[in-house]
Amino acid sequence: MVNYEGETVTSGGDVSSGNMIFEPILEDGVFRFDCSVNDRHAAYPSISFVNSKDRDTPITSNKVPSYTPNSQCLLEQQVVKLEMPTGTSFYGTGEASGQLERTGKRVFTWNTDAFAYGPETSSLYQSHPWVLAVLPNGEAIGILADTTRRCEIDLRKESVIQFVAPSSYPVITFGPFSSPTKVLISLSKVIGTVFMPPKWSLGYQQCRWSYLSDQRVLEVARTFRQKRIPCDVIWMDIDYMDGFRCFTFDKERFRDPKSLVKDLHYNGFKAIWMLDPGIKQEEGYFVYDSGSKNDVWVQKADGTPFIGDVWPGPCVFPDYTQSKARAWWANLVKDFISNGVDGIWNDMNEPSVFKIMTKTMPESNVHRGDSELGGYQNHSFYHNVYGLLMARSTFEGMILANEKKRPFVLTRAGFVGSQRYAATWTGDNISTWEHLHMSISMVLQLGLSGQPLSGPDIGGFSGNATPRLFGRWMGVGSLFPFCRGHFEAGTNDHEPWSFGEECEEVCRLALKRRYHLIPLIYTLFYFAHTRGTPVATPTFFADPRDPSLRKLENSFLLGPVLVYASTVCNQGLDKLECTLPKGIWLSFDFGDIHPDLPALYLKGGSIIPVGLPLQHVGEANPSDDLTLLVALDEHRKAEGFLFEDDGDGYEFTEGKYLLTHYVAELQSSAVTVSVHKTEGSWERPKRRLHIQLLLGGGAMLDTWGMDGEVLQIILPSEEEVSKMVSTSEKQYKERLESTIQIPDVEEVSGPKGAELSRTPIELNNGEWALKVVPWIGGRIISMMHIPSGTQWLHSKIEIGGYKEYGGTEYLFAGCAEEYTVLDRKLEHAGEEESVVLECNIGGGLVLQRQIYLPKNAANIIQIDSSIIARKVGAGSGGFSRLVFLRVHPTFSLLHPVESFVSFTSVDGSMHEIFHDGGDQFFEGNLIPNGEWRLIDKCLGLALVNRFNVADVFKCLVHWDSGSVNLELWSEGRPVSNQSPLRVSHQYEVVRIP
Repeated sequence: MVNYEGETVTSGGDVSSGNMIFEPILEDGVFRFDCSVNDRHAAYPSISFVNSKDRDTPITSNKVPSYTPNSQCLLEQQVVKLEMPTGTSFYGTGEASGQLERTGKRVFTWNTDAFAYGPETSSLYQSHPWVLAVLPNGEAIGILADTTRRCEIDLRKESVIQFVAPSSYPVITFGPFSSPTKVLISLSKVIGTVFMPPKWSLGYQQCRWSYLSDQRVLEVARTFRQKRIPCDVIWMDIDYMDGFRCFTFDKERFRDPKSLVKDLHYNGFKAIWMLDPGIKQEEGYFVYDSGSKNDVWVQKADGTPFIGDVWPGPCVFPDYTQSKARAWWANLVKDFISNGVDGIWNDMNEPSVFKIMTKTMPESNVHRGDSELGGYQNHSFYHNVYGLLMARSTFEGMILANEKKRPFVLTRAGFVGSQRYAATWTGDNISTWEHLHMSISMVLQLGLSGQPLSGPDIGGFSGNATPRLFGRWMGVGSLFPFCRGHFEAGTNDHEPWSFGEECEEVCRLALKRRYHLIPLIYTLFYFAHTRGTPVATPTFFADPRDPSLRKLENSFLLGPVLVYASTVCNQGLDKLECTLPKGIWLSFDFGDIHPDLPALYLKGGSIIPVGLPLQHVGEANPSDDLTLLVALDEHRKAEGFLFEDDGDGYEFTEGKYLLTHYVAELQSSAVTVSVHKTEGSWERPKRRLHIQLLLGGGAMLDTWGMDGEVLQIILPSEEEVSKMVSTSEKQYKERLESTIQIPDVEEVSGPKGAELSRTPIELNNGEWALKVVPWIGGRIISMMHIPSGTQWLHSKIEIGGYKEYGGTEYLFAGCAEEYTVLDRKLEHAGEEESVVLECNIGGGLVLQRQIYLPKNAANIIQIDSSIIARKVGAGSGGFSRLVFLRVHPTFSLLHPVESFVSFTSVDGSMHEIFHDGGDQFFEGNLIPNGEWRLIDKCLGLALVNRFNVADVFKCLVHWDSGSVNLELWSEGRPVSNQSPLRVSHQYEVVRIP
């Protein structure tokens, strides 16, 4: 082993910082960094690497790193910092919400059931401790923190990458290489490429939670065919099961799954079924009995199986870190496939556990892992890879069932490397324009992190989409690598025909457009699988040196095709201004122009294969004919590829495929298109070839011939070409103006209506800026302290922000209900900004909240909350049921290991509570004496929460991944008209020494 110079630090404890030591691995330009030689030898095996030995085996290389990370160990946390040149742009971080360019963002890798997440949510369903840095000159470097533990990725300081995770762990850098694509190719050699998807899985897929019977499934399938809307897959969510027991079928509603699948197959559909990790704890249930016999369950610290509530009730959880557990699960999957199952959906595998504030199993749980994974460890070590290992087990079970077919697995939870086994979707999003916009960046970030096969729930999972929102989302989503519509129980129907004729037609056009492009998409996935190249990329990949492209969020590249979409309600294609990269970009369409569909451009110098108009809807490649779209570059040349095989199985790995390299060249006045070379032994189909030469403005010339022959198109004079382009542009504009648009209806009836798309109320006095959403629990979702630039609230719609509960049940009244705005005073000079909200919580009670920024104390936020008896029933003695107030704010921890809660109790005792202290209640004389502080030592700031001690019965401190709850609980008692419950408190930010 070659040793290189560098100041070293040892793991654990308080130590000094220094440059990490390194050694080259895998290939030139890839380096492994460790804090010390001891740390290098003591590192746990890599789960993200395809072969962990590759990380541990140095190579001979004359190259040295261009950038060397600095490492510091504090309180058993290893802080790794890498400084980049000014003007460097950051991407990656895996599945992350919010903006595309990640500078200014902070992510925690801790797989979380993040229902209804927002742009500021710091932990989602997957963990990718990875950053792709694009340098000012267009070169790129990637950095991977190779740890499975909870990791903070901090990109808030410009041009600085920082990872913070329990020590110690190695860091791998890739590059700098000449382009971002080359970094991703290098990364793929380490973590593996995406599995080769079966071709049918690239078609449109329809799902909801849940289609409640086999008859409803067939009805949906028949409607797709009757309306000639392309679709290849129908999904079955948890309600197909018998009491949510995995590997079972409801005996009344899904009595004969084999017959159901047979009918679906006859009509050109595949069937995908859900499997969760939570196994009902019930003797006599064959899965539980066999798992107990084989001793495969995750255990508590005392060696007994951990039991947690999920959909079936009390559940045990397979320990996929053990080979025997993975084999046990794989054999269950093998038997399950015999019912005609075409694909499997792994959900809830963060793992998600109900009735626990952390929404997952305790970190003290025990996994008896294989030595090559890390051996016997607690859950904090394996939490982030639990979903990956479940997907792997499912994938292997499908191979056991039929080794001649490619498995298709979709997973919610994942980690670096999960693309080897499963596709992913972006989780439980919301039917809002914000989430439509954000879905583009989320799909791209996953692709930039090694997971190219992904997409969102088109139309949004939670809430009711409006017709225009759904149509616009289908227009964009139809061009994502993974294309599925999915929506939750209790919402209106969200099938493409559910929003009126205009929206239905837009969906039909959008999906036909996808099927035109499936030959291209399938070819891109072949290259992704065999070479590690990305499928969908940000627009700046067309010119990484152009800084003006780096923050574009409403466009992306699908190979050489640029997709430009509008994600703003009142801005259709007719009002969209497109920023094109340098070079030649020629617009095209398939006769499907509509204001709610994206604009398409083909990069000059490219040839792409497309299918002809659909002949048999439901088949991924329905026509024997082939079309090539040709766009010449400034050198009057173009090239492109088409990959073909039987669409399934693994014979392509044995040479039974056809990869055709087409070229086009203008000589004199003739464009010649020919086959330059081919690979593979697959026989070229005898088919007609349609050449369409793009001229600009949608104009084109075409010719027909036989595929494999040399074909020519004679170009007319420049004057005639100019006239053709002008005429085409005029016709395009006329078609666009005459198109029937989707009605601008933004109010939708139903159980969960369009209230999710409303605009928050904003309060701002120059010191504080607040956002309040009356329609979801009346909560504050943003609390920005303007002078320090600090966002204190953990802004997440489901559990984040400030909210209150009134009641004694597990699901408290006032948590999610819509609030009425009673009064609001905003932007009045000299007056305080305020809003008064009220919510009916039943039994004649209302929960009322006044939030205001006092005019005489600009540094204060005041919140007065109360439960008031409006009407108490006869015979009750004038009192309500037993209720209490629970003020439940969730605050972000920008520096978790440097943050703590401090207060003096009523009895005078001093308390400092750190993140490793667990949940702590304080009652009686131990509650804070009217004030407690959340202190961030790195910022030198404290958020002071003051309250009336007489209002508060007990207090709770609860730590979570990157957040903390500081809760105030009132006493529990009945209330009357004369005796409401009240909790009044305020916030202020102060500087500390």
